[in-house]
Amino acid sequence: MIDFDNWSCPVPLRDTPQVVMGHGGGGAMSGELVEHLFLPAYGSAISLADSAVVPLLGGRIALSTDSYVVKPMFFPGGSIGDLAVNGTINDLAMSGAAPLYLSIAFILQEGTPLATVGKIAAAVGAAASAAGVQVVTGDTKVVDNGSGDGVYLNTAGVGVVDAGVTIGPTLAAPGDAVIISGDIGVHGVAVMSVRSGLEFETTVSSDTAPLHGLVAAMLATGADVHVLRDPTRGGVAASLNEIARAAKVGVALDETSLPIPASVADACSLLGLDPLQVANEGKLLAFVPSESAEAVLDAMRAHPYGGGARVIGRCVAEHPGMVVTRTALGGTRVVNMPIGEQLPRIC
Repeated sequence: MIDFDNWSCPVPLRDTPQVVMGHGGGGAMSGELVEHLFLPAYGSAISLADSAVVPLLGGRIALSTDSYVVKPMFFPGGSIGDLAVNGTINDLAMSGAAPLYLSIAFILQEGTPLATVGKIAAAVGAAASAAGVQVVTGDTKVVDNGSGDGVYLNTAGVGVVDAGVTIGPTLAAPGDAVIISGDIGVHGVAVMSVRSGLEFETTVSSDTAPLHGLVAAMLATGADVHVLRDPTRGGVAASLNEIARAAKVGVALDETSLPIPASVADACSLLGLDPLQVANEGKLLAFVPSESAEAVLDAMRAHPYGGGARVIGRCVAEHPGMVVTRTALGGTRVVNMPIGEQLPRIC
């Protein structure tokens, strides 16, 4: 007789009464946790986006906070240290802000070698210096051996937003070009290559990078940039679905235009993953009016972190709240919001 009571499902159950890994994946479960638990607790006026723009002393500042639990802590192209700095900078940049100051807290597991902590701290300092931001405050906590996993980092960031710059997911409009700044899925595969022992003909390195300079170049064109988003947890699929739902528009992608490197495609095929749901740490998505797309692309391609920029689709009035892609065979498929997390502990 089949023992149904002992069956398990690899897909996270969305009505579970306990926290599961999927709640931290940036997909539907994360959104439901925020909407139904945190927002009611904090107050209806609060928005828990990656960053918030608030008025201060006659101007506007952007605030952001994030936590980093990536495993392993060191991976091709980076570490948890520079990832934390760049990720916080990018959350600010996606609001159109110029980042200025960071805080960083280390949560250390008892028994972690001080040499490891020092290496991560050095990566934090080097990344902040390279990006032109200052680490101005911080904290350290230690948890019992077995209560953590080496080193976790928590960050906060502050930046300033120029007058006239208004960027947000609700501003996406039919006719907008959807632009990506470069290859998709590289960071997630770089981390998984170490975690799973995968080998490729060439080393897949994380794309972690600070994107505020790229954003500044885009804004300097004078284009009315409607939306910016760094497709981290949940990848391009999660980011585009969130934007489509926020603006009540549809997004139509062209599969043949998606810049998915062969190494990423091969790894995803081997692991049964969708490249559009794999995390990125040095790429951005932009929604800009179609008449401004070429000027924005030229500015992006002239920047070191935007050389692979291209249009991958359009914002449309049809199928509001949905993302679809036209396949290479001429068919159409829906690009769903991830439920949980394909790759836990990626950032």
